[in-house]
This record gives sequence, structure tokens and C-alpha cells, in this order.
Amino acid sequence: MFDDAESDPKLLSDEADRIIPTLRTQLLKAQYQHLNKQDRALLILVGGIDGAGKGDTINLLNDWMDPRHIRTIAFGPANRSDKQYPPAYRFWQALPPKGQTGIVFGSGYAPLISEAVKKRPDTRKLEDMVLMARRFEADLVANGVQVIKLWFHLSRKAQSERTSRLLENPSTAWKVSPLDKKVHKRFSRLRDAGQRIIEATDSAHSPWIIIPAADENMRNVRTGQAVLQALRRQSIRVPALHDPAELPKLRPSINPLTKLDYTVSIPKDEYDEQMLLWLNRLAEAVRHPKFVKHHSLVLAFEGQDAAGKGGNIRRLTRAMDARQYKITPISAPRQFELNRPHLWRFWREVPAKGKIAIFDRSWYGRVLVERVENLTPKVSWRRGYTEINAFEQQLVNHGAIVLKFWLAITEDEQLKRFKEREKSPFKQFKITADDWRNREKWKEYYRAAGDMLSFTHTDLAPWHVLSSNDKRYARVQVVKRVTQAIENAIKSHD
Repeated sequence: MFDDAESDPKLLSDEADRIIPTLRTQLLKAQYQHLNKQDRALLILVGGIDGAGKGDTINLLNDWMDPRHIRTIAFGPANRSDKQYPPAYRFWQALPPKGQTGIVFGSGYAPLISEAVKKRPDTRKLEDMVLMARRFEADLVANGVQVIKLWFHLSRKAQSERTSRLLENPSTAWKVSPLDKKVHKRFSRLRDAGQRIIEATDSAHSPWIIIPAADENMRNVRTGQAVLQALRRQSIRVPALHDPAELPKLRPSINPLTKLDYTVSIPKDEYDEQMLLWLNRLAEAVRHPKFVKHHSLVLAFEGQDAAGKGGNIRRLTRAMDARQYKITPISAPRQFELNRPHLWRFWREVPAKGKIAIFDRSWYGRVLVERVENLTPKVSWRRGYTEINAFEQQLVNHGAIVLKFWLAITEDEQLKRFKEREKSPFKQFKITADDWRNREKWKEYYRAAGDMLSFTHTDLAPWHVLSSNDKRYARVQVVKRVTQAIENAIKSHD
């Protein structure tokens, strides 16, 4: 795999002088065509042997191309603030929009490489990290992000000589990190780890390209050619995992909504008593040191129009410090959000440990309104189930308590509430033409909700399907279940 790179091929200066002006012109032209077309983003992940000139090459790309449309992203070791969020959080924040190019220095593979290079790597952990990387890249490509990965490599001798040469000159010595100085001592192990990672994560939709890095001219030209080829691709290849022909058929299931008892209710005096009890317990739970240190809370509210999502959220927050929670109402995505993968705008709202994120409607719009209204191709909303499950699993793996509530009402109850809203001066703002139009597609939304509840109910992030025909009953159940989930999480640390 590394034979060519470790032979340290050179490109004569005369030849480089002939190639580079044309290459630079072609790169700029392709970059602007990519910018104007805006059909995808280009993400370049840069990795390889330390001391192979990765930083210099990234600077060169910013010089050869228009840097205004390039986002250079460098991830160092996670600091205390970073560790408050899932590992993928930083990466999602940095994704470039369609038309632009992102260059990730360190490639996002640093934790994987760190594990693989150990004398006794944790095989299970390594496999999980590889699967996560493959899945993440496949999801990005399927959602309009072209991914190429550049691995800079050279021989042990060339790496050692380059490091010594840089150290001799005070103006370049700063480029040599402590890791660069140690590479020659453990070169074989780094080489083997690199090969193992490349073989495990190389794919047609996000390929690794090995760049010979000993000779500056060769390194620069090969890098420029790889980026040019990526920019010139007419379309990005959809991963087999997401190809319509490869997707499994949705399994038949019984719609959970058919089993719901819409007659459940609670008397007002009992409601007042129960609500006070659970709100007091919730107030104590969200302030508990073990919750603040180890957990965050993610609440997603879905349901038919007028089912009481806003009312339930308002009751919950009575037990919370306004500095601890954030309510995010979800509506149709804006253009800058459409220019990035579907889940990008939700990753932006992921809470840090000790914080609470409340979503009034959520990422489930992909498999509800976008499906019913034909706003998204079938293949996109079908793969939405697995993408959403993977997203929620990452949150839970980092300590988030994820609870999803479907508030259900009958058609008759919805009609009654719609009419009440039209008559009330305090509620008229809640009823829109879209609400009436959505009502005409009751059966389609009912079917879509049933599939969603079946395919995305997991032990880690369960759905709580509640009848909301009686608002008091639903409100007590929501506060009770949120409180119990936090209390159970706290007890797990005893």
C-alpha cells in the first residue's frame, strides 16, 4: 500500500514549474464551478504520518485556491468544554455548506489512530470506532457532502531528515511538534496502524488517496491533482448502504396508535396534586449534582396539530432554571440549513452536560411532514430512520437522557380544539391555514407516524405515546416520565 510513497518519488523543479501554473488555474476554475453549482459540499480529510508536511500543504491549497470559500478546520485534543458534548459534535458544527470546501486537519481520525497505534489496542473499541467512521461518512455522502481523504506518507529516513532540516532553521523549527520528533522511533507501528485504518475505512464514496510527501513538489502536485479530480466529478456516488435498490423493505408492523386508549383522564383535584408532586421532584432531579455532572436531557415533542405540545413544555419548564434549558421550535428549514445535511441543524442544539434541550417538533420531520408532503425523495426519508437512530445513540452514549413524546388526539378532538382556537383572541395565533390543510391528510400522517414509532423506538431512546384528549392526563404523564428517567439515571451512579 505504501510502496510508492516510501520510495520517496521526486518531481524535478523544471517539471513542477511546468505543471503547477496550469494546475492552479484549473483548480480555481473548478472551485468556482463547484461554488456556482452548489449541488454538494467538498470535505477533504487530511491525515498521515506526523512530520509529512500536512500543514504546509493545507496552507498551499488556501494559496492556490480562493480561501474565502475554503474552511480550514483543525481539531486538537478535546478540551474540557469539548468533552461536555458527544465526540461528533465538533465535527458537525464545522461542516461547510454546499458549494464550499472544508479541509479538516487531523482528518477526525486522530482517536482511531491513537488506539490503533497502541502496543495492545482494544480490538472491540477499534471496531466500534471504524464502524462509526464508516457510517458517519456514508451519511454525509448520502446527504450531499463529497468526502475524500488524503493520507500523507513518506519513508522513515525521509521523515527524520525533514524533521532535522526544519529544526535547524529557527524560522521553521516551530513547525516540528513533539510527536514529529518521535515518529522515527515508532515508524513501523505508525505505518501498520495507518494501513489498518485505511483498509478498514476506504470506500468508493469516501476514498483514501495516498500522497507521497518526501518531495515538496511531488506532494503539492499530487495533492492539487486529487482535489481537482474531486471538484470535477459530475456527481457523488451514493453509498450502497443508502442506494434505493439496496435498502431493505420496511417491515410490516401494527401501528402503535391503534392500541391507544383515548378515554383516559384525570380529575382536576387529582391533577393539581399529582402535578405539584412531580414538578417538585423534577426540580430536585435536574439540579442534582450527578445529573449536572454526568448527563444532559433531550426532549422531543411530536404529535398532531393542537395535541398540546406547547402546553406540556410550559408545564415542564416551571420546574427548571431558565439558564439550564433551551426550547427550540422546529419549522421548515431555511436555505442555509438546506445547504447542509438534514441533521446538522439539530446537532447545533445538542445540550452540554447538565443542560436541557427541548424540541417542539424535531428531526422527525424528515419521516413525517417531508414524507407526507413529498418534500423529500422516498430514499431520503426511508434512510432517515437509521440516521435518526444513529444520531440518538450517539447522544445516549455520551450520557444524554433522550425521551420522545408522541401526543395523540382523535380527529373529533382536534376539530373541537381548532374551532376553540378560532374563537379565542388569545389562541387565534395558534391556528393557521396549514393546520386545516394538514387535517385533510389525517390518514397519511397517521400512517407515517405509525411507521416512525415502530422503526425508531429503541431501548436507548424510547417513544412515549400518550393520549392527549385529556390535557391534564398527558401533562402529568409527561412530567412524571421525565422525572423518573432522570431519577433512574442518577441512581445508576450510586
